[in-house]
Amino acid sequence: MSKQHFVVTKEYQNKRIDKVLTDLNKEASRNQVQSWIKDGYVYVNGESVKSNYKCQLEDQIEWEEPEVQELEIEPENIPLDIKYEDEHLLVVNKEKGMVVHPSHGHRTGTLVHALLYHCNDLSGINGVHRPGIVHRIDKDTSGLLLVAKHDKAHELLSEQLANKEVNRQYEAIVHGVIEHDKATIDAPIGRDPNDRQKMAIVESGKPAITHFSVVDRFEKFTHVYCDLETGRTHQIRVHFQYIDHPLVGDPKYGRRKTLNVQGQALHARKLSFTHPMTGEQMTFTSEPPEIFQETLENVAKIY
Repeated sequence: MSKQHFVVTKEYQNKRIDKVLTDLNKEASRNQVQSWIKDGYVYVNGESVKSNYKCQLEDQIEWEEPEVQELEIEPENIPLDIKYEDEHLLVVNKEKGMVVHPSHGHRTGTLVHALLYHCNDLSGINGVHRPGIVHRIDKDTSGLLLVAKHDKAHELLSEQLANKEVNRQYEAIVHGVIEHDKATIDAPIGRDPNDRQKMAIVESGKPAITHFSVVDRFEKFTHVYCDLETGRTHQIRVHFQYIDHPLVGDPKYGRRKTLNVQGQALHARKLSFTHPMTGEQMTFTSEPPEIFQETLENVAKIY
């Protein structure tokens, strides 16, 4: 695309350069504009600026949109359980055992590979290895995920997440009998100083809040629903380990003697959000996988 020019008017005086360019480029998201600025595609009066630069009257802004890089990931014909889809987003019910995006050790067979086969258009905010992924869940956690098809939808959905306007409810089976019907776990989570592969409750960690309610109690286990107020890595798994009720089957934070449920017994069962384009309130629910339901039946009979 050829270079574009704009002279700052009173309407845009003292406004941030990223906000101005987002207004001028209706198809571009603010995150996308910020990446243009960072990568040197934007000049004010012939000089590079930062995203927080406040535009002055009659500033000469010059910019060009970088060419979109083709994704390096090969699409794979992997079946998907799609709960909803339109031209802006998808709601996918991820199966247990599927990795969300490519990483070291997971070069194929991920949700991203499947999404790229299913649809050509995915947002690029998270780069070539995580296109469209608004939020993620762990490999052995099943359930509902939001996927954005373009950057504007991605940005607006991410804002809802940041503003705690997206409701994500999980269900889990945990060790031990929880006495309280409802409770809140409020404990900061950060990298475990003794094991960089794990997260832990640490004073210097980021705020993390999990609300939960008991669905059913058994002799040695409890079935719970969890509502996330924040979305830290491994939040539910770490929080329930912290209160000495680790998730059944959790290989990283669980007990050595546990039930075989092919990874932690955790399922993202409910997802509510506002559609980023239509403003419609949307809610989706998903039943847990068969192994989760069988485990509940077994603990009810045996324990």
